[in-house]
Amino acid sequence: MYKGARIGVVIPALDEERAIGRVIADIPEWVDQVIVADNGSSDRTAEIAERAGARIVREHERGYGAACQAGIGVLDAADIVVFLDGDYSDCPAEMAALVEPIAERRADFVVGSRVAGKAQRGALTPQQRFGNWLACLLMRRLWGVAYSDLGPFRAIRRDSLDGLKMVDRKYGWTVEMQVKAAKAGLKCLEVPVSYRPRIGTSKISGTLRGSFKAAIGILGVIARSALNTD
Repeated sequence: MYKGARIGVVIPALDEERAIGRVIADIPEWVDQVIVADNGSSDRTAEIAERAGARIVREHERGYGAACQAGIGVLDAADIVVFLDGDYSDCPAEMAALVEPIAERRADFVVGSRVAGKAQRGALTPQQRFGNWLACLLMRRLWGVAYSDLGPFRAIRRDSLDGLKMVDRKYGWTVEMQVKAAKAGLKCLEVPVSYRPRIGTSKISGTLRGSFKAAIGILGVIARSALNTD
């Protein structure tokens, strides 16, 4: 528990056996529960995560959003939900910077910005930087919100998250949350976070095909939200 708030962490993971143990080990002791949503791994991700103390939920429908939804679905009572990746690119030790503004009721939703923080050389690919810039520009023009990143390391009040009624099952999960938070009038905040090259190969930004599909998914969410079709 952190400052009277119960904290739940959701980690979507796919073939992260080399990294997942390190991710869980770096999560602060005040976190109440850690859920690893295994998205169809063919390696020992789930075994290693469970041995490290996480609860495992399996989601065989491939997709970042699908895995996140599965993790949320098995969370016990939690006041604040934190999301981070299972590849050790995010820095779990910095979690207090995201959780504290919510626990102190200064924010409902906090995004960790890799752009405003310390991204190590090579951690963010050129296509990630361009995609972040474009998506954030569109959100600023359409909804007047000043995001700088679509970073996966983020925290949100559980009741606020439930109210967003998230639907994306693929690559648009992060931008959907940011758009819906803005449209719902949540108190949104960005904080700088560190970011390092992931362990292993990215399933999205590591390939041109993955990057293209992610871009289509992100822009599709923004377009549908602008047209009020989801």
